[in-house]
Amino acid sequence: MDDFTLDPFSSPDDDRFHEECGVFGIFGAKNAAALAALGLHALQHRGQEAAGITSFDGREFHSERHIGLVGDNFSKPNVISRLPGDWAIGHTRYSTTGGSGLRNVQPLYAELAIGGFALAHNGNLTNAMTIQRELQRRGAIFQSTSDTETILHLVATSQRAALVDKIVDALKSIEGAYSLVCLSQEKMIGCRDPHGIRPLIMGDLDGAVVLASETCALDIIGARFVREIEPGEMVVISNRGVDSLRPFDKRPSRFCIFEYVYFARPDSVYGGTSVYQVRKRIGAELARESHAEADVVIPVPDSGTPAAIGFAEASGIPFDFGIIRNHYVGRTFISPTDSIRHMGVKLKHNANRTVIEGKRIVLVDDSIVRGTTSLKIVQMMREAGAAEVHMRIASPPTTDSCFYGVDTPEKGKLLASRMTIDEMARYIQVDSLAFLSIDGLYRAVGEMARDNDNPQYCDACFTGQYPTALIDAYSSGPVRQLSAVGDGT
Repeated sequence: MDDFTLDPFSSPDDDRFHEECGVFGIFGAKNAAALAALGLHALQHRGQEAAGITSFDGREFHSERHIGLVGDNFSKPNVISRLPGDWAIGHTRYSTTGGSGLRNVQPLYAELAIGGFALAHNGNLTNAMTIQRELQRRGAIFQSTSDTETILHLVATSQRAALVDKIVDALKSIEGAYSLVCLSQEKMIGCRDPHGIRPLIMGDLDGAVVLASETCALDIIGARFVREIEPGEMVVISNRGVDSLRPFDKRPSRFCIFEYVYFARPDSVYGGTSVYQVRKRIGAELARESHAEADVVIPVPDSGTPAAIGFAEASGIPFDFGIIRNHYVGRTFISPTDSIRHMGVKLKHNANRTVIEGKRIVLVDDSIVRGTTSLKIVQMMREAGAAEVHMRIASPPTTDSCFYGVDTPEKGKLLASRMTIDEMARYIQVDSLAFLSIDGLYRAVGEMARDNDNPQYCDACFTGQYPTALIDAYSSGPVRQLSAVGDGT
C-alpha cells in the first residue's frame, strides 16, 4: 500500500529500500486472530511501523489496529481476546511514501450497503490520486491518506449487486500493483493484480484456508503450502470451499524481481524456488562477472549475507563476518543530538577488526540507493585497518524509482541515476565497485537471460521499463512503459 504524503521517519541516512507490506488471512480456524498474529509476526520484515487484525465471529466484525511491532501489540492476551471468530485478516505495514498515523493502519473496515467489509492491501496503485480526486469531486469523504481507501470507495460505489462483482468492478478501474485479502460476512477473498507484481500464496491448516504474502507465514503456524495465487486470479473462500475466478484480461507476468534480491525472507519460496538459494546464486553470478583479488568476503548484514556466501564459494575466497549488526536498533530511533545522529551506521553496524585488519576485503551488499550507508561502511572498514576495500552489489544499479509499493527515493536522489559506476566508486571511496548485470540476475532466478521486449519480471527499478501506466506520476516527467496485452494503454 502507499500514501500521498511524505514519510516523517525517512531521512537521508535511512539509505535502504524499505519493505512494502505484508498481508495474511485465515478462514475456518479456531483462534483465527491468534494465528493471524503469528502469521504477521513472520511477515514483520515487510513492515515495522504498524499492524492490524480484523476478525469476524459470525455476527459482527472486530478490529485491532496499532502503531508498532506485531509482538509489542498482539502478544497481550487481552488484545487477542477482543478478536473472536474463526475468520481473520491482518496486515503489517510500512508506509512507502506517506504518514504513519493510526488512520492509515490496515485492515481498513467499512459498513457497506451489503454489510461489513474489511480490506488489507500490499502494493501501490499508480492512478489512486487521480481516482481519489474524481471521487471527492462527487462527494466522497476520505478518512486516510492511503491508496487502499480508494479501493474501498470504488467497491462501495459500484452499482453491481454482489460483493465479488463489486470488487471486480472496482479493480477494473485501477492501475498498479496489488495483492488483496478481503473479509465479508460470508467469505474471504484474495486477489492479485493482472501482472502479479506483488506476491500472494495459499495454504491449508487442517482444513482452514490461509492466504499470505510469503510461505514463511505458513511455516510459523504449521500450515501446508498449496499454491500461489496466479496473476489476475481472484479466490473466493466460503463455507462451500474455494472458487477461483479469472475476471481480468490476461497480461504478461511481471513478478517483482527485487523480492528475490531483498524483500522476501530467505526461508520463503516463490515459484517453487528458494529465495535463499537464489540469493546464493546471485552471489555466484556476481563472482563470475566481477572477480576481485582479495583475502576475505564480508557481507553487509543481514541482506548481503546469502549473496556473500555464494560469492565466496564461487570465487574461492574465504567468507567471514567482518561487520556485526546490532539487531536492537529500530527505524524509529530518535537521536538526542546531532553528534549522536551523525554516527549513523554505527548505531546498527560495527566493524569486527580481527577479521578486517590488514586484509583485502570484498564487501557484498544487496543494493546501493543514495550511497550514504555504503560510504559510511567503507569508512568503517578503512578505520578498522582494511588494506583494500572492494564492493560488489548483488543487483544491477538502481536507476529508477518504484511506483508499486516499495519505498524508494525520487529518481534524482538515486546514486546510480546521476553517476557512472566509476564516479560511484570514487564517491563511496572503494578501490573497486561492480554490480550484478541484469542478465546475471535473470540467470540467478532461473532464466537464460532477460527478454528485453517482454521481460519476465518487473525490474523497473533497474531498467526504467514499467509494466503499467503511471498515471499519477506523469506530471513529474516522461516515464518509459512497456506495452502489455490488455493493459488499455
